[in-house]
Order: sequence, then C-alpha cells, then structure tokens
Amino acid sequence: MSIGVLALVAFVPILLALVLMVGMRWPATKAMPLAWLAAALGAIGVWGLPAGYVAALTLQGFVTAIGILIIVFGAILILRTLQHSGGMETIQCGMQNITGDRRIQAIIIGFMFAAFIEGAAGFGTPAALAAPLLLTLGFPPLAAAVICLVFNSFPVTFGAVGTPVVLGLKFLAPAVNEAAASGAAGVNFANMGEFNMVVGQWATLMHLSMIFILPIFMLGFITRFFGPNRSWSDGFKAWKFCVFAAVSFAVPYLFFAWNVGPEFPSLIGGLVGLAIIVAGAKAGFCMPKESWDFGPTDKWEPEWTGSVKSEGGTKQFTANMSQFKAWLPYILIGLILVVTRIPELGIKGMLAPVAIKFSHILGYESVNAAIAYLYLPGTIPFTLVAILTIFIHGMPGDKVKAAWSQSIATMKNPTIALFAAVALVSIFRGSGIADVALNPHAYPSMPLAMAKAVAGIAGNAWPVFASFVGGLGAFITGSNTVSDLLFAEFQWGVAGQLGLPHQIIVAAQAVGGGMGNMICIHNIVAVCAVVGLSGMEGQILKKTVWPFLLYGTVVAIVTSLMSFVFLPHLF
Repeated sequence: MSIGVLALVAFVPILLALVLMVGMRWPATKAMPLAWLAAALGAIGVWGLPAGYVAALTLQGFVTAIGILIIVFGAILILRTLQHSGGMETIQCGMQNITGDRRIQAIIIGFMFAAFIEGAAGFGTPAALAAPLLLTLGFPPLAAAVICLVFNSFPVTFGAVGTPVVLGLKFLAPAVNEAAASGAAGVNFANMGEFNMVVGQWATLMHLSMIFILPIFMLGFITRFFGPNRSWSDGFKAWKFCVFAAVSFAVPYLFFAWNVGPEFPSLIGGLVGLAIIVAGAKAGFCMPKESWDFGPTDKWEPEWTGSVKSEGGTKQFTANMSQFKAWLPYILIGLILVVTRIPELGIKGMLAPVAIKFSHILGYESVNAAIAYLYLPGTIPFTLVAILTIFIHGMPGDKVKAAWSQSIATMKNPTIALFAAVALVSIFRGSGIADVALNPHAYPSMPLAMAKAVAGIAGNAWPVFASFVGGLGAFITGSNTVSDLLFAEFQWGVAGQLGLPHQIIVAAQAVGGGMGNMICIHNIVAVCAVVGLSGMEGQILKKTVWPFLLYGTVVAIVTSLMSFVFLPHLF
C-alpha cells in the first residue's frame, strides 16, 4: 500500500478528534474514545496488526495515562489545599501589591514562572501549576488555560533538565558518531554530546524571534478575545514590559545553551528572568501607564468559565499569613523538582527506578509499561508538598477533607479522556514494530507514515515543514521527548537525502516539539481538569492553534534561512 494511503488512514483518528471537539464542540470524554476506536480499526484493518496486540497497546496506554493522571491530581490538590488554607488568598493579595494589571500577571506567572517549572519538571507540569494560579488571581478559566498552554512552548525544547534533547535524540548516536568520524563538510561536532549541544544552540536561535514576538502577540490576543473592549491594542500597550521580560529570559537562556549545554537553559532562564521582572514590576520599570483587567465577571461570556469560579477583578484580597509562608509550598516544589531532576545529585537515581512494572502485556514481549510513582511530579513534590502544607499552614481537619474530596471528585472527566487519548498514542507508536508476526506488511508507524508523506510532497522545501513534523509528534504523543524519539532519525535521514545540514533539521524537530505543546491533547485535557473546564477542550484547541501556526511560520522562515543562506557559508 502506498505511503500516501497509509498517511490518510493514520490521519483519520486525528481528523475525527478535531472535527468532534473543535467543529461539533464535543467534550474530549466523548471524542477521544471514538478517535481511539478509529486508530484501533486502522491498525487492525490496514496495518494488519493482531487484535490482541492492539488490545495490549491499549492497556499500555492506560498504564501511561495513570502516570499523567497522578500529575493532574497532584496539581489540583496543591490548588485546593492552598485555597482552603488561606495561602492562595495571601498570594493573590501579594500579587495585587506588585501589580493589578492582568497583562503583567500573565507574563510573570504564565511566561516566566511556568518556564522555570518546565525547566525543572516537564511532564506538562507548568500549565497544571500556573493556570490555576492565574485563575485564582482573577483570570477567566479559559484565558488562564490558553495563556499557559501557549507560553509553555520555547522552554519545552529543553524540558526537564534537557531531557527532550539528551534522551529524545539518543537513537541518533550511531549516525552522529559515523558522521563525526567521516569529517564531512558541515559537521561541527565530534561526538553525541557535542551534537546535543549544537542542536540546543541552533534551537535557541530558532526560538529567539518568538521569545520576543509571542508575549506581545498573546497579550493582544487576550485583550482581543477576553477584554471588555475586544481590542488588540489594549494588549499591545504593554509591549515594553514584554520586551523587558523577553530579554530577561533570553540572555540566560542563550548563555547556558551556548556555553553549558541543553540541561539548564529553560530552568535558569525562567528563574533569573522571574527574579528580574518581579523586581522591575515593583519598581514600575517598563510598566504600561494604565492598568488593565478583564472587567466584571457578570460581563464574561459563559464559555469563559467552568466549575472553578474566578473572582474577576472585583475582590480585594486579604493576607492571612506572611507572603513567604504562603509561597513556601511553591518554593518547596521548585526546590524539590531541581534536586530530584539533576542526576549528579544522586536523588534521581534513587527515585526513578522505583516503579510498578507491567511486563509483556497480554503476552507480547515488546509491550511493557511502568509507573515510576516516586519520580512523577504528581507524587513528589505535588502530593508530598500538599501534605506538608497542612502543617505549614496549620489547616484544620475539615479544610483538609474538603481539599482532598474536591480534588478526587474533579478527576472523573480527565480520567476518561486521558485513558482514550493515551491509548490512541500507544497504538500509533506501536504500529511500526519491526516484527513480521505483528506487522506483516512491515509498514512504518502511523506518525512516521504521515511524516514520510509530507516529506515526499515537500522535497527541497523540507526546512519549512521540519518543525511542523515535530509539532505533529508532540500533538499526538503529548511529549516533546517522545516526538524527538519518534522523528529524530527520520529528520536526520531526510536531511541527508536532500543535502541539508543535519544539525539544523534536527534542531527544527526539537523546536517543533516545543511549539506543539500548545495544541497537545494531553496537556489540554490536563489543564482543563485543573481549571474546571472539562468538556471545553475543543474551544481551547480552537484558540491555541493560531499562535501555533504563527510560531510554526516564523520557525519555518528561520530554519530555511539557516539551511540555505547562513549555515552553508560558515563551513
């Protein structure tokens, strides 16, 4: 069967999910099970995979989904605990004292705080933490979700201490070492470690334009679709602070990527940038002349809100404790994430191997899964810190009970949606197995079939499409790391066939995985759960697709310039 037909069959589940959620406004709880069914039928009927193998892949997806749900539950539990302890109102009061301007709060929390959390943890953690914080500050839930999903893009290429690059590109090691040994033109790396660093360096340059453009665009986007005046210009008036924030993040981001490696650009960029812009906001540096708010909640459109209500801009908050005490749970989360994610400190090596393992599911040796419950952010630090907060904030028993019971009750809808979505991903990934007994036609995996079809059409214009393939991988799998694992070898091969610089095309793959984070179904379902918007996944996707397309267009231009203009003259 031709690669084009395979690509069309593989695209059917994705198209079905998009039509149902975006076009027909179905909730993910109904749309994703049907998308899973379409993937299963395609795998059995076209790929020729045994039904038992597809069932095993589905169960593998369920196990993986449990890990994601643990993260979602931990994030919700932190939010509920701080709401019932009085810590959240104290944080809200402190933020009002820094600035009541929602545009500036979006940059501080949605951009910079989330970038630090991404650099420390990954796993979709930033949106799950930052969106509820924006919600409780007075943002409409829909706006909070969109802001955090979109801003969680340029930090994602480096993820949790470099995991998407260091782990995501690991299958390239033989090809990289062979290229380095050959001394071919354009090869400026001697081994896999140097290649990872070079990829990270070029990736930062591909992201750089959007680090400046995206904050300004998003503030205009927010004021256009959520502001009382429905005006782009209301958001653009804060452009000076956006540029200030972009510089504060980009300088350490670039410095660490170019001089240290891929492990710390996002983490240090977010941490340093956060400290600088909070100090700047307090001092009034680059602040807009007039403060901006979403307006009274009774003027908000019904689709903006969910089951977790926002106070809007009408309430004056009271400090129930010191700011340090209120922020201490978040400080502990940040510290624990850093300590448990840096391999050299040794704790990662203790936590990561501890797992509930499911080997040879339904008798298929290649189908395995595990829940590394101690290494998941939902367990350590989220749930751990939520328990510690009971004592730190002196919570009475009834408040603790309310926080836990509300968190558990919120998990129903994301559980259904994520089980189906991750099972679909598992089928997609397992469909290309190199075993004639399971894959009798030796077809490529469903995502690879789609990528090959695009490559066949694109030809020498591949630099325009390379990042979108990375975005497709993140959209399908919910992970930049997994997107790189799926497509890095393919991107390397296309670069070789077309005579394009390998490091540039692979960097575009890594950048695409980052920008794809904003449209990823997993992350959308998760953030909907924590801000009370379960069932509204399609409405969020309809909004995040526009910044995704903008991002992809800019990256396509930059990648093309690097491939055909700048890089060839450097060697």
